Amino acid sequence: MLIATFRHSEAVFALWLLTLLAAGCNRYAYAPSPPAAAVMPQQQPAIVQQTQQHQQQVADLDRNNQELQALLAQSRQQSQLLEDQTRATQLQLKDTTDRLASLQTETDQLRSRTTALTASMQTRAQAEIRANNSLTRNLTITSVPGVTVRPDGDVIRVELPADQLFNYGAPQLKYGADSLLRTVATEVMQVYSQQLIGIEGHTDGNPTLSPQYPTDQHMAVAQAMAVYDALTRAAGIPPQQLFVVGHGGSQPLVSNATEAGRARNRRVELVIYPETVRR
Repeated sequence: MLIATFRHSEAVFALWLLTLLAAGCNRYAYAPSPPAAAVMPQQQPAIVQQTQQHQQQVADLDRNNQELQALLAQSRQQSQLLEDQTRATQLQLKDTTDRLASLQTETDQLRSRTTALTASMQTRAQAEIRANNSLTRNLTITSVPGVTVRPDGDVIRVELPADQLFNYGAPQLKYGADSLLRTVATEVMQVYSQQLIGIEGHTDGNPTLSPQYPTDQHMAVAQAMAVYDALTRAAGIPPQQLFVVGHGGSQPLVSNATEAGRARNRRVELVIYPETVRR
């Protein structure tokens, strides 16, 4: 009876122990575990340091990016400046090329006129001339205002104001000058159809403004040659009947002290000689 009672108590104790074990296992199975990303207090300084390093790297990258942006903007500005300079250089080159072409054209024209002048002088030297010192026939030109005719020893001078033929300081005939010269030449040739005629250029003695004609003698010759071209081309006077002289400002008619006097001295004169030229 005692043994049975002990075994019964032992069974009860075993059952109680199993109940406690089961309860302990349940508490252990359902207890919440700490988060995987939980930071231990001893890890915080390291994480702070890494965060600061990352922030410094970001700041460095941002600064480098700003520097690169500034360099890119500067490079673009320099590229635009080079393009502008290249464009300006190209324009200057074109302008220089155009000027050279214009100077070459003017030089060719001057060379052609010089050749014609040389041929004219040679023709005059070689022409058979017959003296006729009695220019008794009168020549009056009233159809062209400003043109005057005056005797000068054994020659007749037809004075053409340069301002009616040229712009000031220019060797090219201006608009309407061809018609004026044609009218004068027609009346001259009606009276003196075979006379030797000199074309004399005169200036007021002021310095010229053109580098191509550095002295007033050069300008006077150029203007006389322009009249020579017009008389042979438009008026039909034979070239062997004409020759050209440039006096510059060495033979003024009046004083150059006034503008009116300077205008009078700027002239081209057709000088009719008593000699006749056989055609």
